[in-house]
Amino acid sequence: MIPLKDDAPRSTTPWVNYFLITVNLLVFLFEVMLAPGPRQVLTFEFGFVPARVSALMGGSHRMTAEAAFLPMLTSMFLHASWLHVLGNMWFLRIFGDNVEDHLGHFSYLLMYLLSGIAAALLHLFFNFGSQVPSVGASGAIAGVMGAYFVLYPRARVLTLVPFLFVWLVWLPAWVMLGYWFVIEFLSGAASAVAATAQTTGGIAFWAHVGGFVAGIILIKLFPSRPRRYRYYSWS
Repeated sequence: MIPLKDDAPRSTTPWVNYFLITVNLLVFLFEVMLAPGPRQVLTFEFGFVPARVSALMGGSHRMTAEAAFLPMLTSMFLHASWLHVLGNMWFLRIFGDNVEDHLGHFSYLLMYLLSGIAAALLHLFFNFGSQVPSVGASGAIAGVMGAYFVLYPRARVLTLVPFLFVWLVWLPAWVMLGYWFVIEFLSGAASAVAATAQTTGGIAFWAHVGGFVAGIILIKLFPSRPRRYRYYSWS
């Protein structure tokens, strides 16, 4: 299912959301301008590689904490393809503005980054020795979707549903996002049973699950932004 737009109102301009979308697109444009060799170096340098953490915990003197953990942040701004980055930014555009409106700009940015880190940690747990770099904002955006799931469960999302034919359906947010989460969870479980994540690349399903759950938790911990009320004199 592909969301096209939602009907949840907002009262502020989502500057941080615009900033995140712009930065991700600019970084990806920089990536595609690189030759294949330098681009691969960039991915391995700034993508999150679980094996680096396992090497650090194993006492390797060649691995530093910065090299092991800093990519949890930098990997959020790298993407593997046009479809990858455009799909992520599309979801962020639809769901991020309302969450930012609820939290305020700084708290929204903090929640976004923390969700991405939580996603990387769960990915690390299920892929502890993997040398495959993980890139993309999917985990952080999953956190935004988890927050939206809590804040606006009854908001309607115009959704493209390809089932036999292509349908355009207004679905409650809890249905659309709940379906997305179940699919990601089952896909993560299937990849764990198949035990292929250690040796192959692909979609980091557990990162999506971790980000979504983190978003649900963080939105309950973060206070909403102070509301401004306008008063009118009727005299």
